[in-house]
Amino acid sequence: MMLPSVKTTRVSGRLVLTLAAGVVCGFLSACLFISANRDVPNVLHWFPGRSYYDPHHYSHLEHESGPSVEVVFHGEDEDFHKNEDLVARELAQKVRVLCWVMTNPKNHQKKARHVKSTWGKRCNILLFMSSQEDPSLPTIALPVEEGRNNLWAKTKEAFRYIYEKYRDQADWFLKADDDTYVVVENLRYMLSPYSSLEPLYFGCRFKPFVKQGYMSGGAGYVLSRVGLDKLVLEALPNGTLCRQDNAGAEDVEMGKCLEKVGVRAMDTRDPHGRGRFFPFVPEHHLIPDHTNKDFWYWKYIYYESKDGLDCCSDSAVSFHYVSPNMMYVLEYLIYHLRPYGISHTVHEEPQAAQTLSKTSEPVST
Repeated sequence: MMLPSVKTTRVSGRLVLTLAAGVVCGFLSACLFISANRDVPNVLHWFPGRSYYDPHHYSHLEHESGPSVEVVFHGEDEDFHKNEDLVARELAQKVRVLCWVMTNPKNHQKKARHVKSTWGKRCNILLFMSSQEDPSLPTIALPVEEGRNNLWAKTKEAFRYIYEKYRDQADWFLKADDDTYVVVENLRYMLSPYSSLEPLYFGCRFKPFVKQGYMSGGAGYVLSRVGLDKLVLEALPNGTLCRQDNAGAEDVEMGKCLEKVGVRAMDTRDPHGRGRFFPFVPEHHLIPDHTNKDFWYWKYIYYESKDGLDCCSDSAVSFHYVSPNMMYVLEYLIYHLRPYGISHTVHEEPQAAQTLSKTSEPVST
């Protein structure tokens, strides 16, 4: 039997040492990256005993696409739910909501069209903001390059466009992403006690970076008409009030601008203290201990928040990171599923929300 030469043994040893060093360095680099970003939203996190990726991240849905054929629910072509939405239709004439959806060319058919087929059709006005025209939606082509580093620029241009073209056609102006699901009737119900002639701002309120807090971009946020006026006419043109370049987190920069021109960040909890706007899918709020308590959300949320069945208001407004398929699941569960013998009525008075809305200090967590 031939024995390996000394030279061959040395080469093999070097290869083993090189491979081992590479593995160790890679592991340590990953640990340092995760540690450095553990408190920042929209980054990957490692949770012991859980999947290696963070499902609370836009990349989780990057390759998701919905059904390739049109989904038609019963009741749209037939008379299954006649007059069940009479109150909602009446409120839609009194509380006019313009919804604009942040999207991009690669998501026009993958995501945006499913918003149009589900919750978007309940807005008084529905607009899709992109960088390319698409007559099938249609989209508005804003003069901004795509990419996450340009979301703040895109948001500024979108609100400028809305002010110029639609300012007098709505009372409230909702910004949402193409993976946000909104129960528009509950949004109108929440807004109904308020006047759009006051400078107001609603959403899922976070507490860092801005004294009065800022609203999560993914969960969707709402400006009153006067809030829109102050943003476009006072804040955006002024470099001392609003960031003028494209960089920065869209929702944080919006919060800074609005605070400086006196637009009030409002409390959107229901009279029981339960949230209405949510930055994640229902499962991640409803299931206790779904996320580690060191997860950034628990440090960011402005008010004390619970997970489990007490997390969410019966009149919840929005959820984020909703896949295109889940849009249709929520559409069915909310608008078509009817437990036999149970009649759903609203038991809370919307005026009660004003009591909680006067709260200005965060509840310690």
